[in-house]
Amino acid sequence: MSHDGVGPRAAPRSLALLTAGILAVPALAGCGSGDDPAGEPLAGADIARADRAKISDGGTLRWAVDTVPPTLNTFQADADGTTSRIAQAVLPSLYRTDGNGRVVRNPDYLESAEVVDTEPKQVVLYKLNQQAVWSDGREIGAADFAAQWRALSGKDTAYWTARNAGYDRIGKIERGGNNLEVKVTFDRPYADWKSLFTPLYPKEVMGTPDSFNDGARKKLQVTAGPFTVRKIDTEEDEVTLTRNVRWWGDPAKLATIVLRSVPRDKRLSALSAGTLDLAEIDATAAGRVGAAGPPRSDGGAAPLMGPGADRSAADALRSWAVANGSDEDAADEEVTARRKLRKKAEKYARQQKALAGFEVRKSLEPAYTQLALNGADGPLADERVRRAVARALDRQALAEAVLKPLGLPAEPVGSHLALAGQAAYADGSGALGEQDAKEARALLADAGWVPGGPVEKGKKDEEKAAGSESDEGSDSDDGSGGASEGGDDGSSGTSEGGDDGTYIVGQDDGNGDDGKAPRDSGTGTQQLHQGSAPGAYAPKGTPAPARAGNAPVAKNGKALILRFVLPSGPGSDTLTTVAGRISEMLERIGIRTDVSKVDDDSYFKDHIASGEYDLALYSWPATAFPATDARPVYSKPVPAADGSLNVEQNWTRVGTDQVDQLFDQAIGTLDDAERHALIRKADSRIWAAAGSIPLFQRPQLTAARTNLANAGAFGLRTPVFEDMGFLKKPAQGPSGSPGVTGSPGSGASAGD
Repeated sequence: MSHDGVGPRAAPRSLALLTAGILAVPALAGCGSGDDPAGEPLAGADIARADRAKISDGGTLRWAVDTVPPTLNTFQADADGTTSRIAQAVLPSLYRTDGNGRVVRNPDYLESAEVVDTEPKQVVLYKLNQQAVWSDGREIGAADFAAQWRALSGKDTAYWTARNAGYDRIGKIERGGNNLEVKVTFDRPYADWKSLFTPLYPKEVMGTPDSFNDGARKKLQVTAGPFTVRKIDTEEDEVTLTRNVRWWGDPAKLATIVLRSVPRDKRLSALSAGTLDLAEIDATAAGRVGAAGPPRSDGGAAPLMGPGADRSAADALRSWAVANGSDEDAADEEVTARRKLRKKAEKYARQQKALAGFEVRKSLEPAYTQLALNGADGPLADERVRRAVARALDRQALAEAVLKPLGLPAEPVGSHLALAGQAAYADGSGALGEQDAKEARALLADAGWVPGGPVEKGKKDEEKAAGSESDEGSDSDDGSGGASEGGDDGSSGTSEGGDDGTYIVGQDDGNGDDGKAPRDSGTGTQQLHQGSAPGAYAPKGTPAPARAGNAPVAKNGKALILRFVLPSGPGSDTLTTVAGRISEMLERIGIRTDVSKVDDDSYFKDHIASGEYDLALYSWPATAFPATDARPVYSKPVPAADGSLNVEQNWTRVGTDQVDQLFDQAIGTLDDAERHALIRKADSRIWAAAGSIPLFQRPQLTAARTNLANAGAFGLRTPVFEDMGFLKKPAQGPSGSPGVTGSPGSGASAGD
């Protein structure tokens, strides 16, 4: 899974996001709009807005992406975030989102679109912009709409589609009163009709299974946006977009956009080397860019140590070491080490000088990070235990730990189905209740999990964790059962083992009486001999532990230990920090965690999707169409024909019939206010079921050249590609500094 954000309908919603820390938005910042619970977005777009008149005509924007996409067809299962970005630049989007994440008509393609009939059936009439044409000169029209409907309706299985929601409700598509009108008749009412035909592909792509399945994977012969696809270069790992000469809207300011695949841990080097102009980065890289700051007023920089000076210093160091009786070989080793250190320092200084031509633009992504609780089996199958976990969390503290150091609004997300500012948003967390450790412990006790219960001897895998059926493939990085030892914010995480002042719930001597001393179970506790009386955790007269109120809970001879699975790849530091905080919070109510770090490539496939976890952290992209897009994420799992459980995208396996019914009602309700009320009610029920706990909106940090306008951290807004470009005059710095563009129309940007 990518650490990068994806647009609301860029690709199948299964593209969940891993990283909590660097990557897009959250309790209402006051419902500032009267009685509107949606409020305002907590952070707007940060894109260095500039009037088009101030932007040069020409230039190349080199923009970092995670991948060269495997397909250019956003409706295929392997479409990714880069597929979406390309589609936004080269294909019709009838609607896009504004700064509040709300759907607005795109006038470049639509003069109007409205529901003209509801009885006996819903009919939507689209009136197209009379200038809208494909790049081959053909008018965009009903034939394109009809071809896309037939391909995505689900009726022809020869089309390898990833989704057909909404298209399966259409009964027919026909030409309206003229060539510019398209009339769509629905067999069943569909509230999210504005989600359809964005992006819109030409009939040449959608017309046959072969063209749909294979024809649009590596090329798009016909497009209709401000840019067109010129080349996909898999050897150079980049996609080149150029101006569409048949574009009828505001002309694109840039001559070329190069989407270059650069791993996130390599982007800082690429920026300093001058091979990128725009890149989403992590908090560490953002700190480097921010520290570089604006260039000095004289355009200079601190002098670097030259080779001669380096040798002189090294020789002096060696002479001193020998004169003071050190072994000459040891002195040589020390000199070598000092030289390496100095070279690193010089490299750092050179990078900082180059990074002075960039700035960090930050917002909150249209995505939120959640704690997922697997309710399929084990202790978390009991709603009381899930609710206890949820009530133990200080979501405000978690949001602050991630967002406050970045200078972003640190508010927890209040909804599973929308973000602050979006029309359907309301804080529904009250259905679960606020943080309350006392109430959490009471819920555990009601479920039979009590402090100090004895732990039975038994098989090792049964003793390790009540919440884990199997720990095969576990790759805990430190061997401890708690969270990792530290995080970016200096938090210590849970104890690595030994006597941490906690109560002790039982005994685990491995393979029986082997004569060895009791060893730590990996939960931050020690073991007692079997048969100890409940509550007898130390010899008589021993002082009570410092955290006696945090006694581990047990039931039926098993301690309550939950397997907490995390990704281990680049960009996972923030998740590790958050997991450490969560583990500490759960420890206060007697729940222990066994943290396992696994490879990014296997995180979703082998753990989340397959249900091999108790707790996990991952993120969902927000959507302007929750009635359609969120239903498969929260619908109740049902048995499949082969006896397996069909969970769709509900990887927590927690759902209710009532939530499903509310989604079904919302998707067929055309009245906006009534539909939003149903969505908010569904969200309250999702909160109450405690299968997933929204934590915070993800930060979006973007490094951009200081003279690049109308690009950066877009937040909830859809990018407007034709307005991006380099300012006619440098935003800062004299001519020749990193902020200077190439001449208008040259096709070269700063750093080329």
